[in-house]
Amino acid sequence: MFKKLEKVFDILGEILAVLLVIVYAVTLLNAKLDFIEPGTLLNVLNGIRFYGSVILIGVVGLEAMCKRNIVFFLIFLVLLALVVVLMFFPEVFDSMVSTVTSAI
Repeated sequence: MFKKLEKVFDILGEILAVLLVIVYAVTLLNAKLDFIEPGTLLNVLNGIRFYGSVILIGVVGLEAMCKRNIVFFLIFLVLLALVVVLMFFPEVFDSMVSTVTSAI
């Protein structure tokens, strides 16, 4: 269904994977050797390391779902949206739990 998008997600996934390996290597080496001063650059690298993993999972998952039917694609999108919302707004989880427990 989304064969053209599959190639785009494949290329994006490969680029993101290489960049994330480089970022992980630099941040792990920095943890031992301490060659980057604490500040903006280190904060950016840590942000890329944290959010880049989720982005890579999303891109690779979208690549895999392009080969499947629309139902699996939509289920994956809903689950990915749930992960992103809970990452950026953790209080949403508490709200969901309180709503479910009050209904029971």
